[in-house]
Parts: sequence; C-alpha cells; structure tokens
Amino acid sequence: MFKRFYFVLVLGAALACNAAPSKPVKVDGSLNLEPTEQQSTAVKAVASLISGYNYKKVPLNDSLSAIIYDRFLKSLDDNRNYLLASDIADFNKFKTKLDDDIKSGNLASVFYMFNVYQKRYNERMDYSIAQLSKDFDFNKDDSFAYDREKLPWASQAELDTYWSKRVKYDLVNLQLAKADVAKNKETLKKRYETQLAQNKKLESDDVFQLFMDDFTEAIDPHTNYFNPFNKAQFKMEMSRSLEGIGATLESKNEYISIASLVPGGPADKSRQVNVGDRIVAVAQGKTGEFQDIVGWRTDNAIKLIRGDKGTLVRLKLLPQGKAASDPTKIVEIIREKIVLKDQLAKSEVRTYQQNGKSYKIGIINIPAFYVDFDAAKAGATNYQSTTRDVKKILDSLQTQKVDGVVIDLRQNGGGSLTEAISLTGLFIKTGPVVQVRDTENKIEVDKDEDPDITYAGPLAVMVDRFSASASEIFAGAIQDYGRGVIVGTQTFGKGTVQTQIDLDRYIASSLGSRIASMARSVTGKAGTTGNEGGYGQLNLTIAKFYRISGSSTQHRGVLPDITFPSIIPLDKYGEDTDPSALPFDVIAKSQYNKVSDVSTVVPQLKQMHDARMKNSAVYKNILADIADYKKADAEKTVVLNLQKLKAQRDEQEQQSLDRTNALRVAMGYPALKKGDAKPKKEDLDALKVEAGQILVDYIGVADKVARVNKTSSSF
Repeated sequence: MFKRFYFVLVLGAALACNAAPSKPVKVDGSLNLEPTEQQSTAVKAVASLISGYNYKKVPLNDSLSAIIYDRFLKSLDDNRNYLLASDIADFNKFKTKLDDDIKSGNLASVFYMFNVYQKRYNERMDYSIAQLSKDFDFNKDDSFAYDREKLPWASQAELDTYWSKRVKYDLVNLQLAKADVAKNKETLKKRYETQLAQNKKLESDDVFQLFMDDFTEAIDPHTNYFNPFNKAQFKMEMSRSLEGIGATLESKNEYISIASLVPGGPADKSRQVNVGDRIVAVAQGKTGEFQDIVGWRTDNAIKLIRGDKGTLVRLKLLPQGKAASDPTKIVEIIREKIVLKDQLAKSEVRTYQQNGKSYKIGIINIPAFYVDFDAAKAGATNYQSTTRDVKKILDSLQTQKVDGVVIDLRQNGGGSLTEAISLTGLFIKTGPVVQVRDTENKIEVDKDEDPDITYAGPLAVMVDRFSASASEIFAGAIQDYGRGVIVGTQTFGKGTVQTQIDLDRYIASSLGSRIASMARSVTGKAGTTGNEGGYGQLNLTIAKFYRISGSSTQHRGVLPDITFPSIIPLDKYGEDTDPSALPFDVIAKSQYNKVSDVSTVVPQLKQMHDARMKNSAVYKNILADIADYKKADAEKTVVLNLQKLKAQRDEQEQQSLDRTNALRVAMGYPALKKGDAKPKKEDLDALKVEAGQILVDYIGVADKVARVNKTSSSF
C-alpha cells in the first residue's frame, strides 16, 4: 500500500518559497517573539498539502478560520486565567482572517495574540508575587472557584480577585504540610519566579508549534505538524532508539540535570556521570569550545548533547551536592545508538489455579508498534521491531510450556501499520488483516502472506481507551478471525492513515537546496540526533482503516467481548469526543475464513467473570476509584479555611489508604501504614490478573466444548 502514497514524499517545489513577510509583532511598543521566514514558508506548505491531499476534504475558509481561532485561544488560556475580555475583543478581528493569513504565510496576527498572552501571564505572576507581602486569614470561611473554563472572559478587577484567592490557595496547600507562613511565602515566591523565568525562555518555534497543532487538528485530530526537534522525537519514538549518551535530562533551578541513565549506555559505562549531576557546559569533539548551558531550556540542551553515533561530546559537570563555586569536572563520551529497552515488548508468566489444576499464562506487554526503519533499510540483521521482539518472546513462552497468552495493548497508541499486520500474522496462517480506503475511494486489502504460525494456542487481547490505531487493527483482526477473546474497555477509535512528509524535501525550490536536502536524507542521521534544522514534518491523513469485517475502527474503536469498568473517562478521551474527527462507516467485508467462533463461549465467560467480580474487593475498589474521580471532576471550588481543608484532605487520604490496603490484601500483599513508602516492585494491576483468569476460563470452557463435540461425534 505504501507505494501508492509515496508520491507525496517526493514531490518537488509545488509552491514558491518567498512567503509574504510578516510585520514586526509589537505589544505595547516593545518587540516580542516574531515569526521566522522558515515558519511562514512552512505554514504555506502545510496549507497546500492539506488542501490538495488530505482525506477529509475541508476548505480553508472563514468557517474553518473561526475553529482554528477558538482552538488557539483555548491552547493559550484554556481556563481563562490570564487574558482579559478586552484582549478577546481585540483578537476577534482575526477570527475569520486566519485562513487568509495561513495561505499567504503571514503569522503576524498569531504572534501578536501570543505576545499579548505572554504579557498577561507575566503580569499575573508579578501580581501573585506582590500578593505575598500581604497577611492572610486562614480561619476565614471563604472558597476558591478555580474552574473558569466555561465562564465569560474576565475584566482586570475580576482576575485580580481570582488570583488573590489562587495565591491564598497555593499558600494554604503549603501550610497543610508545614505551618511556617514566612518560609511558605518564600517557597511560593521562588515558584512564581521560576514560572516567570521559564516563560521568558519560550521561543518562536514554541509559538509556531502551538499554532500549527491547532491549525492541523482543526482539520482532523491526526493531521499533525512537527517542528524539527519534534520531528526527531517522533522518529525516535517509532524506532525505540536514539543516538546520544543515554541519559534523561531535566531542568532544576536553572541547571540541566541528569534525571536518569540508560543502563549500559555511554554515560552509564563512563562511570563518571551520575543522576543529579548538573551539566554546566557542552563541547563537540576533542577541540570544540564549551558552550555554557546554565539557564537553558531542556530541549535546547538535548540538541547539543545528542549527536551521531561514533562522535565525541564533552560535558562540563557539577557533581550532585557541590556548590556552584566548586570546581567542575570534564567528561568525554563517545555517542552510541541507544535502544530504549524499557519501551520494548516484554513478558511475564503468571500461574493460576482452577478446578484443582494449575495453568501458566504468559502475558506480553506491547507499549507500541515500533520498528527501526533506518536499521531495516540498512540491512541490519538484528534491528528492533514489535513483531521480531514478540516472536522471540512467544518462542520463549512456548519453551516454558505456557497454557495461554495474553497480549496487553493497554496505553498502546499505535505506530507502524506494517508491524500491526505482521504481528497478526504470528497468530493466523494467512489472510487479510486490514482494509484501507484512500481519497479516491479505492480500497486496498493488506494481508498476512506468511503461512507460518508462531503461536496457535489460547489467546486473549487486553485493551483500554488509550489503545489506538495499530492496536485497534490488531485487536480487530483477532476478534474478526475468532482467534482470541478481547477483554477491557472500548478503544480510542483512531482509524485513519497518515503519511510522513519531509517538508525540507517538499519545499526545496532550487537545485542547490534539493541536493542539500537529499544529502541529509541519504545520511539517515539528521532525524535521530535532533540537531537538524529545516521546516519540520507533516503527518497528513490520507486514508481510512477498515476491519476485514467491513466496520471502520474510526470513531467507534474496538468493542471488547468482555468489558471492564474504565478508569479512563470515556466521555473525555477518545475519537468520539473530538468534533473534528472523521465519522464511523462501513464498507464491504473482505474474504476470510474464521479460525473459530469465540462468540459462542463469550456469554459463559462473561457469566464467570461477573460472578467473580460480584464479591471481589479488588473490583469494588476500582469502581470506588472511578466514582471518586467523577465526584472530584464535578467539583469546581475548594475551601480556603485551613482547618476545614485539612479535615477534607485527611479524610481523603485515609480513604485512599484504606482502599489501597484493601487492594493490597486482596492481592496477597501486606497492608501499609500512613507514611510508609510503596515497594517499587509490587504489581497491583488487578485488571491484568483478571484478564489472565478469563483466559483460563476460556481454556476450560473450550476443553469442555471439545470433549462434548468429540463424544457427540462418536455416535
């Protein structure tokens, strides 16, 4: 199927690169963040591609402009805490003009709106700091209405009242932990000052990414723009690998600090880098000059520290616990390709007892449908991919003589379509897996052509609301073939196909820039380091997925055979909650032969599951957690009386501890006392345990049916 869409990736310069220049963006006479010429060119390119090739034919007109405008305002100030009613009245002149600005590449109005927002944000932080010089009465019976999302935009006086109470609320929370008003005020002042400092670090690219998210997602939720840094992050997520030093960074008190180390990575192997160390400066190679990064944003520091495999980076480190005036140490590290092993498929084996018999169930957690495209193209023999990794796991589980396998796709947002197809092929002989309909209504059926079956035994697939895209293709195919039982909650409903468009190649307008763009592409390295410049990437919706039964996974998702209560609120997350999402529809089904008919045993499995859950303390805890979430979500105010708030928090904390202990005891763990740290390696995933139990039920019911059928056929 990819050959048909490849033309999008290699188009030449279909539009001129001379974007309409944007006028300087000023707020109150001071120069603020401004759009770049690259951004102006990129937004024109994205508009052209969406208009010409997006599956959802939506004209870029005044109506869409109003939707983009509303989304951008919500992204800036979703709770209406900062912008004034007068600001919105001023902005409204842009409401039906953004479509024209996008087409011409003029981002002046977008940056003007952002700069006004940033000014208001700074004003609110300054106001909050000033409030800390006042005295607070913590015995007064007043409250703070923190949810302003559906309220009208406020005046200056109304926001002053709101923020006065918000500062008091922040202070009350600190008082609950330690009753020292002076120290708590100082802590809060530092917090507000840090927020101010972080706000001042925002860059033009941040504004552009924010607006492009709102523009593209107004078309459909999965047409997405990635700036150059996020483009590299996307590629890293798909491959589950990167090239660098093998460390996670975080920003703390103006320093970029080491948050964690990848075991066996270059930084870990150096034995000179430790968690908590602060990176003061970075240099490239043996002789490169050090660049001070104190006060930098984390993503900008990452761009310097990541790099191509085999290259050298030098870090100037201030070890944890050392004062800023203490000597630093210099560490030389050769960058390597890092495989993010904690994000790969992994397995465990659980033992169940039923009717005097012991059952071993293998549970395979698949966090995403990943593949290292570059390694595969380069002919590597041992590259990472979901199918290859799961095949090895299945072989190992069968060596351990498991009685059944559960595939856990919870929180799996998808990934590579080819991996979803090939993974399905591990469980069926041959046949169609998914249907794809393009913008011309042509339907292509993607099949598993490999007759080998890696695992033919009892199978269950576990899904939740965040199982999406490739997860839904796999779960839907397993369900349609009757190959296994699906348990969990209704999935996300993401049934659209995206192609990745390299905007550097698309926008290239001269022979020289084309050659430079192709040179970057040939090296295959720019996407993995996060250091490349350019215009970024567009993931463009170009087709729609359908199950082999003919139903779209779009909007509706996959409905499980046995449903669990959803901890994730279905009314807040999912394709059917997004107004720009494509609808559900049905096409003709493919020609395929069912492996078995699971539906005949589902009623019995559901009956056994319901009977277990009826008196289950674990299940009652889950239902209570869901009820508590709904109750908390419905609340819009909080009391500011210190004693009353403390009483509420103590009651909530005790209820939470009691519920956690009931769950722990029910799952065979000792109860905890207040203040006890939770052991790190304990597994309190009751739903995963129940999924394995349902598979054990399935094995027993299937064996009983087989014996009955065998007896019947002997007469």
